[in-house]
Amino acid sequence: MPRPQTTLFAATIFLSAFLLFQIQPISARFVVPWFGGSAAVWTACLLFFQIVLLLGYLYAHGSIRFLKPRAQAIVHTVLLAVSALAFSLVPSPELKPTGTEEPVGRILLVLASTVGLKYFLLSTTGPLLQAWYAARQPGESYPYRLYALSNLGSMLALLGYPVIVEPFLSRYQQVTWWTGGYLLFAVLCAVIALTVPRQQAPTESGADDASTAPAPRFRQYAYWTFLAAVPSALLLGVTNHISQNIAAVPMLWILPLALYLLTFIICFGRREWHGGRVFLILPMCFMAAMAYYLLKDNQHQGIALLLSVFLGGLFMCCLLCHGELAHQKPPARYLTGFYLMMSLGGALGGVFVALIAPSVFNAQYELPLSIGACTLVALVALFQTRDKPHFSASLGSLSALTPMILYTLIGGAGDQVRDCRLSVRDFYGTLQIRDYGGGDEDPDAYRALTNGTILHGTQFLSPLRRREPTTYYAATSGVGRSIEATRRGPTASSGQRVGIIGLGTGTCAAYARPGDHYWYFEINPQVIDLARSQFTYLSDSPGKVETVLGDARLSLEKMPPLGLDVLAVDAFTSDSIPVHLLTREAFQTYFRHLKPGGILAVHVTNRYVRLQPVVENIARDLGKRAVVVDDPDGADSTGINTTEWVLVTSDSTVLSRQPIKDAAAPVESGSGLRTWSDDYSNLFQVLK
Repeated sequence: MPRPQTTLFAATIFLSAFLLFQIQPISARFVVPWFGGSAAVWTACLLFFQIVLLLGYLYAHGSIRFLKPRAQAIVHTVLLAVSALAFSLVPSPELKPTGTEEPVGRILLVLASTVGLKYFLLSTTGPLLQAWYAARQPGESYPYRLYALSNLGSMLALLGYPVIVEPFLSRYQQVTWWTGGYLLFAVLCAVIALTVPRQQAPTESGADDASTAPAPRFRQYAYWTFLAAVPSALLLGVTNHISQNIAAVPMLWILPLALYLLTFIICFGRREWHGGRVFLILPMCFMAAMAYYLLKDNQHQGIALLLSVFLGGLFMCCLLCHGELAHQKPPARYLTGFYLMMSLGGALGGVFVALIAPSVFNAQYELPLSIGACTLVALVALFQTRDKPHFSASLGSLSALTPMILYTLIGGAGDQVRDCRLSVRDFYGTLQIRDYGGGDEDPDAYRALTNGTILHGTQFLSPLRRREPTTYYAATSGVGRSIEATRRGPTASSGQRVGIIGLGTGTCAAYARPGDHYWYFEINPQVIDLARSQFTYLSDSPGKVETVLGDARLSLEKMPPLGLDVLAVDAFTSDSIPVHLLTREAFQTYFRHLKPGGILAVHVTNRYVRLQPVVENIARDLGKRAVVVDDPDGADSTGINTTEWVLVTSDSTVLSRQPIKDAAAPVESGSGLRTWSDDYSNLFQVLK
C-alpha cells in the first residue's frame, strides 16, 4: 500500500481512538452529577462504553463477513453522515432522574441518547479499518500494530483530559472541540471507505499464512472471551476498591483505565510478545500482594503503598492476560472475529462487576474472584510453556504462590463480613453495621455504619446516651454550633428548620426539639432503610423529620423555598467529591432555601483535597461571608471525630453569635482559583 494511504489509515485509527476515550470523561461530566457523583456512576458509564464497543465490533465482523467491499463502503459512509448530524452530546434536562429510578438503566439511557451513535461508529473503526488495511497487502501487513496505535491514542486521550482539557476548557467548549474532531474523523473515514476497499480480507498465503491456517474453533473463541473478561473485571474491581477504600479522588478513576490500555499497546505493538510468560512470577507476586492487602487488618496502610500494589497488580495482571491474547491472535482473515470475542469478554467483565455483583453479593467479592481467575490464567500460561527453559523456575514459584493467593483471597472475602451485624449492597456501595463494646450495659458501646472502610456515623447503644450527637456532628462541630446559634434568633419560638444533605445514621436529628422540622436528602434508599431500622436518631427525635430520596441538588431545585435556618452539606461518600454540590449554581440553589440569616454549613474534612478555598471562592463570588470551624481535638472525645466545617451566610452578624464566635477562624483563601461552576471545575488546583 502506498505510504500516504498507510498514513491515512494510521491517522484515522489514532484519531478515532482518541475521540473514543476522550468522550468518556466528557460525557461523564454531564451524567455523574445527576446520580450523586460517586464512583459507581463512572463504573456504569464504563459498562455502557463496553457494551457499545461490543456492538461496534459485531457490526465490523458482520460487515466484513457478509457484505461485499463496495457495500461495506456505502453502508459505513451513510452511517457516518447520519451520526455527524444526529443527537446532541449534551443530555436533555428531561432525562434527569427523579430519585426512584433504577440508576444503571437510566445512565445507559442517557448515554445512548447522546453519545450512543457516535460512539458506536468510532468503535467500529479499529477492526474495520484494520481488515481493510490487511486486504490491501495480505502478504506483508501486520494490522495488529494498528490496534496498538489505537490504544496509544486512547491512553493519551484519558491522561490528557484531567491535565490539559478539564483545567482549561469548560464542558461546552469540550463538547465543541470534540464535535469538530468527530467531523474530521468522519471525513477521513469516509475517504478511506470510498477509495480503499477493493477486495475482501486476505486469503493468499503470506506473513499471516491465512491460506493454510485452520479456522478458530469454539474452544478458542471461548478462551479469547475469558482472557478479555478477566482483566475487564479486574479493571472495574480495582477502580471500585480504590474509590471506596483507598483514595476516592475522581481523577484516579482514569488512571486504572490508562494502565489497562497501556498493556494493549505493549502486547500488540510487535508481532510476537512473550513477556507475560517469561516474567510470569511478577503478576503472581502482585496477585499475592493484592490478596494480602484485601485482608481487613491490612487495608489501612499508606496510600502510596496501597495504590502501588493495586495499580501495579492491575497492570501486571492485564499484561499477562492481554499478552496471552496477543500470543494467540489469529491470521488477519479472522481478525474481526478475534476482536469481537475480545469486546464480548470486556462487556461480560463489566456486566459482572456493574450489574451482577451489586445484585447478588452483600460485599465486594468481585475483586477477589477476578484475582482468582487471573491466577487460573497464569497456570494455563505456565503449562503452555512447559518446553521453555524458564518453565521449571516458574513452576516452583506458582506452586508456592497459588495456594497462598487462594487462601488469602478466601480469608479476605470472609473478613469483609466478619463481625457484621448486617451487610448490604446496592449500586452506591457496600453498607455494613457493626456493634462495638459490651452491649447496652456498657456506656461507651456503640453501633457504627460504614461504607467500605469509611465511617458514616455511630450511635451509643446505652438508652442514656443514644441521643448524643457523635462523629462529625458533635456540639463542637461546625454544624452543631450552627444549629445552636440559629436557635437563639427570632425563629426559636416558632421552631427551627434544618436541611441536611446526606443522611448517614441521621445523627443531626438528635438536635431537633418539639416544633422543629428537619429534611434529610439522601440518594441511596438503603441508607434510609438502615437509618430507620438499625439506628434510633430519626424515631427518637421529638421534631418532625422527613427523608427525600434522590440527588439532593435535583430535589432542592424542584422544591419550593423551605425557609431553612441551617442547611448542612455532607454528601461526600468516602472522600470522593461530588463536584456538582460545590459549584456556584449549587450554592445559589442552597441560598434560595435559606432564610436571610440562615447558615450554609459545608463539611470539608478530606484527606486528599483542600475544599476550604473552593467554598470561600464561591462565597466571595456570591457576596457571602464565610468562616471555618475546625474541631481538631474532637478525636480526643469518645464518639467524636476531627472535623472541618465552612459556614457561609448572607448575614455576617450571625457569625458573631455564640457558640460560633468562639470557634470561627478565617477560611483558606481561594483568590487564586477560578470559581467552580457547573461548566468548570479543576481538582488539580486543590490537591493536597
